[in-house]
Amino acid sequence: MKKFLCSILMASAMFVGFTGGTADAASKATAKSGTYITVHNANVRANAGTQHRRVFTLKKGTRVQLTHQKYAGKQLWYKVKINGKKGYVSSSLLKRSTGKAVAAASHTKGGGSGVVKTAMNLRGIPYRFGGTTTRGFDCSGFIQYSYKKNGKSVARTTTGQFKQSSKIKSPRPGDLVFFHNTYRKGISHVGIYVGNNKFVHAGGKKSEVVSLNNPYWKSKFNSFRRI
Repeated sequence: MKKFLCSILMASAMFVGFTGGTADAASKATAKSGTYITVHNANVRANAGTQHRRVFTLKKGTRVQLTHQKYAGKQLWYKVKINGKKGYVSSSLLKRSTGKAVAAASHTKGGGSGVVKTAMNLRGIPYRFGGTTTRGFDCSGFIQYSYKKNGKSVARTTTGQFKQSSKIKSPRPGDLVFFHNTYRKGISHVGIYVGNNKFVHAGGKKSEVVSLNNPYWKSKFNSFRRI
């Protein structure tokens, strides 16, 4: 009798182990590459499935790189990478990026020209540390205001805007220009590229247009970036 019970228990354990192994294999991540773009605001989770914690959120139109794919039940999830961060997004919230789609996602509702037009109209407004209104701007407040007027929400601080954006080699009007080691070490100043190697910013005594060939700003230049 004891031998019979032991046999049943051993068989049950083998069966559980076998089915468990099958489940693990079915949910194993496999390599997946490509550039995709979010079609809606998307929660990025620690693992595949809505039961896992949200690690950060991507806004609609954000371009991401895929590294893996995995099924959670019948739902396919993609592991994405952006600005050094990683996590899983439901495949239903992403579509493959094309040159046309990326270009559209890179601009605000009014286009890069809309941001530039708004920013240029703010020239002459006094510089004010911590300023976010037409009574006075600091550099990041100037950026936030110009983008907001064109339907785009951006971070309040220079470092926040830097983290929110992606580095580019060839800027278009409306993209951001970042500088480092101005009044502090690291990323410390930002302006809006207006074309012809010039940018508009809130700096000095007032908001104005400056050439990137200016010796001071040339020595402090860090990167062009796009939101």
